[in-house]
Amino acid sequence: MNTVISAMALDYPPEKLNVYLSDDGGSSVTLHAMREAFKFSRLWIPFCTRYRIKSRCPKAFFSSSDDDDSDFVRSSVYMEDKKQIQEKYDAFKEKIESSRENMAISRDDPTINVKDHPPSIEVMQDNIIDDADNGKMPRLVYVSREKRPSHPHHFKAGALNVLLRVSAVMSNSPYILVLDCDMFCNDPSSARYAMCFHLDPKISSSLAFVQFPQKFYNVSKNDIYDSQLRSLFTLQWRGMNGLKGPVLSGTGFYIKRVSLCGNLAIKGTDLTQLEEYFGSSNEFIKSLMQNYTSDSVSGGNALLEETHFLASCKYEISTKWGQEVGFLYDSVVEDYLTGFILHCNGWTSVFCEPSRPQFLGSATTNLNDVLIQGTRWYSGLFENGINKYCPLIYGPSTMPILQRLCYAELTYFPLYCLPLCCFATIPQLCLLNGIPLYPKVGDPFFIIFVFIFVSALLNHLEEVLITGGTRHKWLNEQRIWMMKSTTCYLYGCVDALLKKVGIREANFLPTNKVADDEQTQLYQMDKYDFRASSIFIAPMLAVITINICCFLGGVYRAVFAGDWDKMFVQIFIAGFIITVNYPIIEGLFKDKGRISQSLAIRVIISTMILLGCSKLVSYVS
Repeated sequence: MNTVISAMALDYPPEKLNVYLSDDGGSSVTLHAMREAFKFSRLWIPFCTRYRIKSRCPKAFFSSSDDDDSDFVRSSVYMEDKKQIQEKYDAFKEKIESSRENMAISRDDPTINVKDHPPSIEVMQDNIIDDADNGKMPRLVYVSREKRPSHPHHFKAGALNVLLRVSAVMSNSPYILVLDCDMFCNDPSSARYAMCFHLDPKISSSLAFVQFPQKFYNVSKNDIYDSQLRSLFTLQWRGMNGLKGPVLSGTGFYIKRVSLCGNLAIKGTDLTQLEEYFGSSNEFIKSLMQNYTSDSVSGGNALLEETHFLASCKYEISTKWGQEVGFLYDSVVEDYLTGFILHCNGWTSVFCEPSRPQFLGSATTNLNDVLIQGTRWYSGLFENGINKYCPLIYGPSTMPILQRLCYAELTYFPLYCLPLCCFATIPQLCLLNGIPLYPKVGDPFFIIFVFIFVSALLNHLEEVLITGGTRHKWLNEQRIWMMKSTTCYLYGCVDALLKKVGIREANFLPTNKVADDEQTQLYQMDKYDFRASSIFIAPMLAVITINICCFLGGVYRAVFAGDWDKMFVQIFIAGFIITVNYPIIEGLFKDKGRISQSLAIRVIISTMILLGCSKLVSYVS
């Protein structure tokens, strides 16, 4: 609801601002909360406008230690109004929380089925905020699309396409902001920033979307899980901005509605072909022929009936929705694929990063959710690299090769699991068995190896430092990269391959952004929480066990056999991996967020048995 309220309070003409919320669960609690949010907005929006408040998310505003740089902070009238509006906000929160308890709605309630329910749409609109301000309120629309077990719902892309259709017949605004429910508008001027690009006559004709970076308000001091996605939004997206623009990033972007209509030239196309592309709704097809219609009917029975038809499961059957129209369905990372196809179709994009973050979200604050989220992302990305949308071969020949390589780097990024797993195991196993793999100290080629290894680390360190990071953050990024490479990169690749051969179906597991107090406390202290699924912890424990055993065995061999010069590099690599991943060792002994002892014992004993077997095999051979 804070997200909804912050979007309604954007600094934009309210008669041209329409906010739609997609509730896939069809929850009566969410609908009731929206009604209360709309009532509260009647007071909140005039307050923000009157005092030129920048942080228009109530939760962020009232939890901030400062007064949002308001020009009226010293005014007694302002302080009195702030006190009154905070009391209204507290009452608003209490109403929502009490209604949730009173309704006792849960997933176990037999009257509610999140996967099987009819469409529900409700419009909330006033012409006047209050008598004193005499201003208009933005329209607020609740949309819960129909979901049936017998019909694929296509995850987030399906929900977005329903919003595209419903909004087309209700407001038909030419520009659309897509914002995830765990993010909020941190500055009211984002729409105006975006319009500066969309209305620029030099680029507007080909510009599809303006992408803002994802920022998070709850990231710990040293960002132990790399939740800020520093390398993406401070390096790669800026670099791609010099080509045809960055990748679509799922949230925080203003997209031109017409860019989602595919390559079909709408004007002059016969009705039959339009229906084959967009479906059989005359109202929707009519909206394609019109410009923005701020005076469209908002509550008429005929229009509401039409919106229910547009939000039904059967509407997209035998149409091009999800294939050539709207957000695409061929991947669970619909943002990447949709952005890629837009660039293939000749559209461009822009990366906009004002000094004040325009949108702030809630980052994942525990290791389990980070790895679950990563597995979903990397599965979807790699899936695009092994299907017809492979960026190296798909698209027009006029697409710049550098842009293709940027998309390919993102698509094949999960394959880092292969070299990292080899780097973390093969030199160590050879060390244990006395097999040198690298030049010995004193050999001229040893200098080359040292140069490559050190320069790679220094290059990453430079990237972190020039983007405002610290050496501690650099170490944390190295650490989480190794953790992800042996878990979610690997599982993402395997999942994509299984879906490719038809063994698994596509799935979309939402990431939990609500951590308990203990998890939040650990995260803010920059302490890892290893209470994660055993499928994630087991490979990390196995790798660190291999490195510790081989390191000790290698040191013993070097001391008694005098192999320091031959085995130095392999001993160093094992020691480097142990040092970087020290928190995993620490997780075996600490009090809070520790690794399951039973799991640790099973994994360590199994790994040591396998090491013993490999040693025995080497002796026999």
